[in-house]
Amino acid sequence: MYVSDLGEQWHAARLKPALAHLDSASAGRSSYGVIGAMTAHLWRETERGSYVAADDRAEEIARDTRNLAALIGHTPNEIIFRESARAALRALLTNWSLPVTSTVWVAKNEFGPNLEEFERRGYAVRTMPDADVYGHVDTDALENMLQFEQPDFIHICHIGSMSGAVQPVARIVELAHRVGVPVVVDMAQSVGHVPTVTGADVVYGTSRKWLTGPRGVGFVAVRRDSLRPVEIDGSDAFIAGRLGLGIAVRELLDIGQQRVFRELATIGRVTRERLHGIASWEVVEPLDEPSAIVTLAPPPGWQFEDVAAAREKLLSLGLLVTAADTWRAPLATETPVLRLSPHLDVQREDLDRLADALRTMGY
Repeated sequence: MYVSDLGEQWHAARLKPALAHLDSASAGRSSYGVIGAMTAHLWRETERGSYVAADDRAEEIARDTRNLAALIGHTPNEIIFRESARAALRALLTNWSLPVTSTVWVAKNEFGPNLEEFERRGYAVRTMPDADVYGHVDTDALENMLQFEQPDFIHICHIGSMSGAVQPVARIVELAHRVGVPVVVDMAQSVGHVPTVTGADVVYGTSRKWLTGPRGVGFVAVRRDSLRPVEIDGSDAFIAGRLGLGIAVRELLDIGQQRVFRELATIGRVTRERLHGIASWEVVEPLDEPSAIVTLAPPPGWQFEDVAAAREKLLSLGLLVTAADTWRAPLATETPVLRLSPHLDVQREDLDRLADALRTMGY
């Protein structure tokens, strides 16, 4: 029995998995339509040449770009494609004329590799205050901070890699814009997962996670009317991958994005409720956090090697999850977690099997 009302529809559009895929935060399962669009274009490239084949699909590519732009709250001409979210961030920072001694404010759920990109460029990083133990930004405290000091920009992970907490991005953008501070949003874990029209100056993300598009396609969108000009070259692109992403976005829009967001939030809640109190594993997020990323803190004293071994044990039982080490959110935690990220086709029996397995690995 599927947890989501859309489970059967989602399942029917995809190859039957060989295991319970509870790892969409790493890479979602692409549909027949996505795979077919990519494969067909690769054949067209061999028949007609890469550039001619791309020209043949110009209208389709333009339509797909409009759809993605609407999903993230930008205009089509503001979107540039890269091979990954991290590559998109690098392109942004390389081409953005920021002061040499720039300051960036981040939340404590900031992705570790993003912090490395800031460090490489000598940016001073400051954390925004938390509103609670879950790591949500305290927007009242942020509003007060911004009255006395303004960073060169705020960078916020809408949803981090180490927790399912959803940051109040729209409110952060509103407060920052009052004092002229631009906001950059990492949407790698949020696009296709939660609402992503935030008003931010720059957003970037990837095709391969909750959108369930192909790997090798990322994007960055820079709002031309609110940010100092950032010219990023977008001439070279993985056209087959972009067409696959276009199909993935269309499939989301055909179902109804708000409906998908609600269903994923329900899946997150059901998963947390099912696993809450299992042995000595502890659900990290609030039970009703509106995301489908669920993280479990391990029994006391466990190190990453223990969590990784638990992940391998679950894989041997046909349950795919992620062992997430602390490098993913070094400002937030010193404890590794087991990360689950089921999509719409998760079945209750999968969660039951997972709960039973965790019970044998706890205290």
